[in-house]
Amino acid sequence: RQDAARKPKSPRSIPAVTIPDELPIAAHREELVGLIKTHQAIVVCGETGSGKSTQLPKFCLEAGLGRTGMIGHTQPRRLAARSIAARLAEEMATSVGGQVGYKIRFGDQTSEQTLIKLMTDGILLAETASDRDLMAYDVIIIDEAHERSLNIDFLLGYLKRLMQRRSDLKVIITSATIDAERFAEHFGSEDQPAPIVNVAGRGFCTATLVAPVIVLTKSDLSEEADDLRRQAERLSPVVVAVTVNALDEASLDTLLPWVSEGNTAALVGSSGVGKSTILNALTGARVATQG
Repeated sequence: RQDAARKPKSPRSIPAVTIPDELPIAAHREELVGLIKTHQAIVVCGETGSGKSTQLPKFCLEAGLGRTGMIGHTQPRRLAARSIAARLAEEMATSVGGQVGYKIRFGDQTSEQTLIKLMTDGILLAETASDRDLMAYDVIIIDEAHERSLNIDFLLGYLKRLMQRRSDLKVIITSATIDAERFAEHFGSEDQPAPIVNVAGRGFCTATLVAPVIVLTKSDLSEEADDLRRQAERLSPVVVAVTVNALDEASLDTLLPWVSEGNTAALVGSSGVGKSTILNALTGARVATQG
């Protein structure tokens, strides 16, 4: 056991914690804080948009963690580690590198004041070589554990064994809607699995818009191009279906300037001017081919 050998750090100021009410995970605030206090390991199963990645570190602060060690928070990708650190810093009214920091390959934005440290799972795995008991941390959050990369699998096994040596270390595993029970069994005791908290995702209203379709023939392109152009401008954006056998070099000259303005041309049919020729001519326009 290494608990007695742990040296407390000098006291650091703990910011006030605020949780956006619109996030689904806000409804589980008291439940999660209570579980973090009373259990060594928990599993949070939440859909994308639930707020688990940005709010769990703040729940750890509310549970009294981050005083003698950092709140370690891993991400599978460097971009995610940096963006979540930036978001947390904004919500906590601090700057990245202060109370919230991140460490990725070739980049370390942490300091003595850092309470929450975002990092890739590879960085945490590398730290086990010099800090075998991860004494720098009060809690480790393994985010997106369902991705089951080689680094994540190594960490899951390592943390399971480390929990036996460090009874003070908290472990939080977050997953999408798969494998939650398996994670709970892995980090549970002989008597019962680790508790699972299910957090719903956040939905958004959507609308389906269907653009009008104008079918152009060769005569339309050659004789009524101006009228069709004016009609298309009134309906813009619009999908223009052009029969391939109606196109020739002259009609392409009429069609291209209008399509290049951001409208969409759908080429229908299989005869006439070659599709490759037309597609090359429509470079820069959004073109869908059919037939």
